[in-house]
Amino acid sequence: MTTPLPAWSDSEGARRASALFAATFATDPAGVWASPGRVNLIGEHVDYNGGVCLPMALPHRTFAAVRRRDDLVVRLVSSLAPGDVWTGSLAGIAPGLVSSWVAYAGGPAWSLAQDGHTLGGFDAAIDSCVPLGAGLSSSAAIECAVALALDELFGLGMAVAGDPGRAQLAATCVRAENEVAGAPTGGMDQAASLRATAGHALLLDTLDNSVAQVPFHLAEAGLELLVIDTRAEHALVDGQYAARRASCHEAAARLGVGTLREVTDLDAALAALPDPIERMRVRHVVTEIARVEQFAELVRDDRVRDVGPLMDASHDSLRTDYEVSCDELDVAVGAARAAGALGSRMTGGGFGGSAIALIEADSAPAVAGAVAGAFDDRGWPEPGFLIAVAGPAGGRVQ
Repeated sequence: MTTPLPAWSDSEGARRASALFAATFATDPAGVWASPGRVNLIGEHVDYNGGVCLPMALPHRTFAAVRRRDDLVVRLVSSLAPGDVWTGSLAGIAPGLVSSWVAYAGGPAWSLAQDGHTLGGFDAAIDSCVPLGAGLSSSAAIECAVALALDELFGLGMAVAGDPGRAQLAATCVRAENEVAGAPTGGMDQAASLRATAGHALLLDTLDNSVAQVPFHLAEAGLELLVIDTRAEHALVDGQYAARRASCHEAAARLGVGTLREVTDLDAALAALPDPIERMRVRHVVTEIARVEQFAELVRDDRVRDVGPLMDASHDSLRTDYEVSCDELDVAVGAARAAGALGSRMTGGGFGGSAIALIEADSAPAVAGAVAGAFDDRGWPEPGFLIAVAGPAGGRVQ
């Protein structure tokens, strides 16, 4: 089936999470908070290099039904692991002590405590329509939904403080993902989940953590953004992501700059690097940052139909210079382009996950069919699809 995966409404997501909470804990939650997955339009692997990236929040969200407790016990349940109820304490949520989905759901509590906030125990039930393992930030959506709940239930006041508070909450979730879950990601995912606005892409400058809202209304241009979940296994904790990050940091040190964002003369930088791998990584990062800036400028000038070549160049760079693509992503991108996409690229950390294609409105069945046919020809599992519309950031939904 090539029918795009629908997003749950807030009421449907809240109903599902509340039902799981009541069935597990025999009481009702104090509320339900939701936070979205994200798709990155362009700007891959630049968030840990001081660069700019352009994600947007998906309408697909993770829902956390939560209730605070009067003790230090923490109980977690998730539709991701049916029948698996994790029971422990706040002290039991720490780097090296929890793993899998528990690290993402419980990690924000540890991180908030590390920041000096006083928390008690809590019960939480997690349900989600964000595709798992698809490179659409399902992990950050879990973290941010739980963090929003804890922020409100324990009166920390960050989310209600506007963007500065949400930026602080996003940083808390990044720390949870890096240290508790052990995934050395940058801050793009959490920023998109907590700081985006509906109808806009989020231009995130990771050098100073500032954001700008870029209007992104594809329908007005007669376009849609098709997300293609290749079903190829996607993981950020297997060493490949960390290796790319380390290579960039080593190259920056060799060039005498704090981050690769500071490289202004690419040719001179490449000539100064003796390691061919470091040259490839630097070339991708520097050129990708430039593509993000050009993409945002075109969109602001109502020229979104002209961004396709930038998307294509981004994928080619990620495939050849950063080496984070895979056969499934390359086939998905190639089939989408052949079926009429204006531009197509992998999105997310790579090594599997999803691709995106900028397509004419109402052409999704034809493009999705072409991609599915290309996968079938190779004997691969059928890919999944969804239509990405720029959604709002996370918040309380019940």
